[in-house]
Amino acid sequence: MTASPSSLEKKATASTLSRLAKYTLVKILTLGVTIVIGVYLTIIIANMGGEVDNIRRGEIRERVALMVSMNQDLRRLPAEERAKYINDMVKIEEDRLGLDRPFILRSFTYLTDAMSLNLGRAQFLTSDSGSKQVRLIILERLPPTLVLFGTANILLFFFALFIALGLSRHYGSFLDRLVIALAPTSAAPGWFYGIFLILIFAAVLNVLPYGGMVDAPVPDTTIGYALSLLKHMILPTLAIFLSSIFITIYSWRTFFLIFSSEDYVEMAKAKGLSSQMIERRYILRPTMPNIITNFALLIIGLWFGAIILETVFNWPGLGRLFYRAIGLFDTPVIVGETVIYAYLLAITVFLLDFIYALVDPRVKVGGEGPKA
Repeated sequence: MTASPSSLEKKATASTLSRLAKYTLVKILTLGVTIVIGVYLTIIIANMGGEVDNIRRGEIRERVALMVSMNQDLRRLPAEERAKYINDMVKIEEDRLGLDRPFILRSFTYLTDAMSLNLGRAQFLTSDSGSKQVRLIILERLPPTLVLFGTANILLFFFALFIALGLSRHYGSFLDRLVIALAPTSAAPGWFYGIFLILIFAAVLNVLPYGGMVDAPVPDTTIGYALSLLKHMILPTLAIFLSSIFITIYSWRTFFLIFSSEDYVEMAKAKGLSSQMIERRYILRPTMPNIITNFALLIIGLWFGAIILETVFNWPGLGRLFYRAIGLFDTPVIVGETVIYAYLLAITVFLLDFIYALVDPRVKVGGEGPKA
């Protein structure tokens, strides 16, 4: 006796849901293990395997000794009593900071706090309001980074997409060959171009500011503040743009060329379909997973900024904050930024598979890849 169509559909649905649930669980576990390993390695590296503890102990002893030397009553004490007082004060401070426990044990405490987003307090850095909460310090530096890199990368994304699609229509043209010739210039990072842009437009021509986010003193009006912000954004935005534009155009133009040479595109042309419809339906759609991946990773990259570029332009964002935290061995801030970036990256990677399935019916989540 054969099964009814409805029962077959129910079995197929149950099988799909089971496969999807299994895939989701495995994906979450895999990403979770990856995040834990990455964060723990960051903790070890940021603390230099525990060597930072010795640096902090030295700083504590130096600070206590300086305090004693500035106190007249303590300076009158005999040398032995003064040394004992210094040692006692140093031990109290070390116990308060947890330095009395081995680093290997504290590293797992740091890991637990980091994974639960309990970012704690910074050791040296503070927010503009004077708070040492790592969460507040990061949130304070986040808007400048999002404004700069969000503007630059969104402009880069859509400009590159438009030009790459145009070049795929005019393969072998002068502009096409020019982009290919200029693609290796993207090997230089944004800060490299930033130095030359500052030299030309700020030092020589004196038409744009050297750096910073707004003029000093800060404009009182909203319009004045916005205009000042736009003026200061020109050079860093241009530096980011120049460092990536040609390689991005070249990469996407290659994808468009591959799909535009498929047989079904030639058949669509023979049927008399318009070039706009062919590009939208038969060229852009197959390349959507690649474009979405690029755009998603671009958005995630906004949250981390660029350490050297923000430092070159004195931009008060997360990149410059990260640079200062590394210089001061401020481990909580270093780990805090890394943890947030790791979570955002993991969430993006997890969601991308489901987004691929939405934009391309050939992709099956948890199953086989796209079939021709």
